Amino acid sequence: MVRRARTVALLLLLAPGLISAQTSTRRFTTIDGLRQFPGYYHLQSVTLRGELTDDPRRPMLRSDDMEMRVIFEGASPKSGPVEVRGTVIDVGRLDATDPRLSGYGEGRTGESWPKPGEELVLKITGVTEASPATTASVRALALEPWKFDGQTVTVTGNFRGRNLFGDTPAAPAEGRYDFVLRGAEGAIWVTGIRPRGRNFDLDLDRRIDTDKWVEVTGVVMRKRGLVSVAATKIALAEAPSTRTVDEATPPPPPQPIEVVFSSPTEGEVDVSPSAPIRIQFGRGLRESTIAGHVRVTYLGDATPLDPKVTYDAPSRALQIRFAAPLEPFKTVKVELLEGLLAFDGGPLVPWSVTFSLASR
Repeated sequence: MVRRARTVALLLLLAPGLISAQTSTRRFTTIDGLRQFPGYYHLQSVTLRGELTDDPRRPMLRSDDMEMRVIFEGASPKSGPVEVRGTVIDVGRLDATDPRLSGYGEGRTGESWPKPGEELVLKITGVTEASPATTASVRALALEPWKFDGQTVTVTGNFRGRNLFGDTPAAPAEGRYDFVLRGAEGAIWVTGIRPRGRNFDLDLDRRIDTDKWVEVTGVVMRKRGLVSVAATKIALAEAPSTRTVDEATPPPPPQPIEVVFSSPTEGEVDVSPSAPIRIQFGRGLRESTIAGHVRVTYLGDATPLDPKVTYDAPSRALQIRFAAPLEPFKTVKVELLEGLLAFDGGPLVPWSVTFSLASR
């Protein structure tokens, strides 16, 4: 027993955020958040709030003027406002015969299979009645941000730096000091204020500072499925009383990162030889992994060109330029190589684009 207690104490000292270890693998979010970042939430355990429809053939969860398909697995529907727990499935990322889609494919005769991100399903394992959220907290803002949108609130949470633990799928890119605030359940962003004040100056990129708890005051905002507080005040706060943790639940492995846009596009012709190449990602990159992982060649010639690659963090985009215009009428291939990582360590999904150049 003494050895077990020492192990627990050591874990609490070395692993910031273990106060809520039992919920560390569950994401508290909204239907909008799932739609905006399907790759991040695919096969993740989530909690959402809304109301269930009473159509037994095609049950849906509705909230904030949005809805998504649900499948019940060991849970029964309830009427009125509910809180549901389950697993998100991005249907297009699985094969039609995948057993995890049991209960989904019925009635799809003649329909084409959706592409990744086109259709999401929530496999519900638990349903409880939801009491109205009247007081702002990180949990309430993560689950029902529309109830507090535009309001000035004061919330307390664990400082998590520049999303150092991948608590959210992306950054709002509002300013250079944006940081994540995590509660016992759920996580949101804080913008508009540097995390420093009387007797504290927290580093956004150092995990050692994520043992701190802060209280922020500001206006609740929603953008692209992300919830944030545009803060005007910040102060250190006391951490909640710790609870005994039998064992730490390891966080889920980071999701792969994908390219969501490129210019030029695949197969495009008559591209200007002097035009920059732009590649945008679904999540931010770990900038230290960019060098050496972008290759540009002429098709049929393995000799790599020498591009100048820059990264714009707010837009999550790479820009590729060359000292001189490329050779007219050539076909160019751009490849992103294994080893390029998302900010949270997620590996790159293999990607390339090929396009043809114009005369000038």
